[in-house]
Amino acid sequence: MSPRRSYDQYCSAARALDAVGDRWTLLIVRELLGGPRRYTDLHADLPGVSTDVLASRLKDMERDGLTTRRRLPPPGAAYVYELTSRGRELLPVLQALGEWGAAELGDRRPTDAVRAHWFALPLLRGLEGEGLVEVRLDEGEFHVWLGGEDGPVYGDGPAREEPDVRLSLDTGTCEAVSRGALTLLDGVRAGRVTVAGEGTLAKGLREG
Repeated sequence: MSPRRSYDQYCSAARALDAVGDRWTLLIVRELLGGPRRYTDLHADLPGVSTDVLASRLKDMERDGLTTRRRLPPPGAAYVYELTSRGRELLPVLQALGEWGAAELGDRRPTDAVRAHWFALPLLRGLEGEGLVEVRLDEGEFHVWLGGEDGPVYGDGPAREEPDVRLSLDTGTCEAVSRGALTLLDGVRAGRVTVAGEGTLAKGLREG
């Protein structure tokens, strides 16, 4: 394991960057906010990262107390990585970075990779309350949990239980929400976001 590099500055921002300032580290956190992941799953959803760099970052994150590694019981018998409580505290950091970086998105470039669940964090900014939200996009489906303090923030694919609300939107609308060019509520009002469900979350979105 490589020695920990440091800015050697008595500053909380510098100390934070000692732990998460390396390339790919915060994107690994983004993936693990969706729950435990196998190494192969992480590599598949982080296009562009080399196997050596990913392995090195995961070791560094485990050393720094951001992640843990555990072996699944049979028949899985694979190792998975997951965030510690310290690692989950990076959610608002990623949210703030995403909001700041929205202006840099512009239109999607032909070389840009995309995964449906990458839109989970931008959509979370436009949702309030508590409950389970299922989201259907052209790229696929994912679900997010609102108001949960522990555990995953989102998950790939449809929800495993009945969600409190289902949202359906096309790629253009989702990209506009991610860029900050359209709020989720404005998308609902304009008919660009379809809301299904009768719970508090669904009614709040329709009446908002």
